[in-house]
Amino acid sequence: MAEETVKVRIEKDSIGEEQVPADAYYGLHTSRSLRIFQVSGLKAHPLLVDAYMMIKMAAAQVNAELGLLDKEVADAIAKAAQEVLDGKLRDQFLVDVFQMGAGTSFNMNCNEVLANRALEILGASKGEYSRVNPNDHVNMGQSTNDTFPTAMRISGRKALAQLIPQVELLADALYERAQAFDGIVKAGRTHLQDAVPIRLGQEFAAYGATMRKCAKRLSAAAESLEELGIGGTAAGTGLNAHPEYPARMVKRLSELAGFQFRLAPDLREAMQSHLPIEEASSALRLLALELIRIANDLRLLSSGPTTGFAEIMLPPLQPGSSIMPGKVNPSVPEMLNMVCFQVVGNDLTISMAGQAGQLELNVMMPVMAHNLLMSSQILENGVRIFREFCVKGIKADEERCRRYAESTMALATALNPYIGYARAAEVAKEALATRRTIREVVVEKGLLSPEKAAEVLDPMPMTEPGIRKVS
Repeated sequence: MAEETVKVRIEKDSIGEEQVPADAYYGLHTSRSLRIFQVSGLKAHPLLVDAYMMIKMAAAQVNAELGLLDKEVADAIAKAAQEVLDGKLRDQFLVDVFQMGAGTSFNMNCNEVLANRALEILGASKGEYSRVNPNDHVNMGQSTNDTFPTAMRISGRKALAQLIPQVELLADALYERAQAFDGIVKAGRTHLQDAVPIRLGQEFAAYGATMRKCAKRLSAAAESLEELGIGGTAAGTGLNAHPEYPARMVKRLSELAGFQFRLAPDLREAMQSHLPIEEASSALRLLALELIRIANDLRLLSSGPTTGFAEIMLPPLQPGSSIMPGKVNPSVPEMLNMVCFQVVGNDLTISMAGQAGQLELNVMMPVMAHNLLMSSQILENGVRIFREFCVKGIKADEERCRRYAESTMALATALNPYIGYARAAEVAKEALATRRTIREVVVEKGLLSPEKAAEVLDPMPMTEPGIRKVS
């Protein structure tokens, strides 16, 4: 059976000719990139595609308003961009994440798809670029050098807008568990050794407070992303863009994206530096580090059930072993840890890329965009799953918590006002050596009466501030 011949069209530029599938909406620049940059198989994040479509739509409309672009052409480009925003032609954005510097391949992928779809809308054939040209019309008043940074900030802002509510909901869930556990006293632990009593609710309230702080940091980073350098074109000088273009673009992009963007005070700085991207990545990394700590605490507190702490029980979700019957693992905190490790690694990549710019341009933008959007997305999903399938269903073993609280060696701290630090230390040492409680030893030695010892060594009052002195 003869092989079916794939129909192609030939497109030319200053580099040479390139075969393009006849039915493809992309053109020769994309086709060439697909041939050369076969690196990872990873494609642009949907939010980055959305951001680029908004930029191309806004640019067509603004240039038409300024009398620079034929209105019929502008309307066709805008309609094509809207179709992509509505979910169509998504299979045409094929350039690998690891591509030529600055993201020129991806910018041209967008230009070509919109040009060819606009041609169809106008009744012309794909590749007939005299009517709608990817460079002259879709890319009018633009450069990869100002559109890609702008798209990174728009997509990053959208990503954080989706993540922040999940972090706030996690804080709410932790505070709810804190309230439920507020009456449960347990042994505190510092250096993983016995420490003075604390309430389980106090531990969870502290976790909630941390998530509130992380949400604030993310919000501050989101505000930094609202500063756009669109209109700087190739080197931040605005060459080939109308003087009114930058301000009009920011206004239109604010309307399209639903955020209050503002024009960068220095368009050259907005092209040279990606500080807002680095700030956002840093906020994501800090969130990840705090989540690792909290997830590990929950893994530790739920360890057991017979040979660990077992002060809390996480919701059982799946069998934990293919060989050990009845084993249940802390699967969701483990998942969250892996997500957070990835985020920390992504931040390192962004940090290295952020310092790698030279003079008027940082060309490492594609990898920065990929890592930022990936980090935000996996954190958004990881935090949601952690809240829904873990935190909300945590239960406490109140009796076990109380038993640990009453047997901790750190109860001797309460003896300091009555018998002094040195004597209290001797009591603790003897209690540990003889495997008795602090209360038993202090009563046996006649240092406190049984009634006084019971009152002085009650762990619950020790969970509040103050110097306790029982008369």
